[in-house]
Amino acid sequence: MVDNKMREVKIEKVVLNIGTTGDTEKMKKGVALLSAISGKKVVETHAKTRIAVFKIRKGLPLGSKVTLRGKDAEALLLRLLSAVDNKVKKRSFTENGFSFGVPEYIDIPEVKYDPKIGIIGLDVSVSLMRAGYRIKYRRILKRRIHKAHTVSKDDAIKFAQDKFKVVIE
Repeated sequence: MVDNKMREVKIEKVVLNIGTTGDTEKMKKGVALLSAISGKKVVETHAKTRIAVFKIRKGLPLGSKVTLRGKDAEALLLRLLSAVDNKVKKRSFTENGFSFGVPEYIDIPEVKYDPKIGIIGLDVSVSLMRAGYRIKYRRILKRRIHKAHTVSKDDAIKFAQDKFKVVIE
């Protein structure tokens, strides 16, 4: 435990994402999969701008995502980390969080294979914070988080190792 409660690292949110690049059939499968894994409402993501090289136009559905916070996020993160054998690469850690991919959803405990969905992988992004981050998002007197109070890459690695027994590759 940390002596100063303001220095304690916590999970802000866990975001699950499946990119489908405009394929509406794959989009429906991704929405069904994310709702089965998380039990929460899934949001479809759409292109904001046109990118001619990738044949993406404004409004084209690109993927689906779901955001979890609090105890739900922590419980789901435990299951997702066990799907990758609690191994995360060191380069996956950044300031204020880390990310990793799950190649096949059938590796996640308590999730059964669904022939309608097939085999799909997903991306997991974990945002970390310390107490006092509310000043960054509040409506009145919004302020920046000081550099000394952000969660560094080393702090994120230490948090993942201590809390979730993650092995760094």
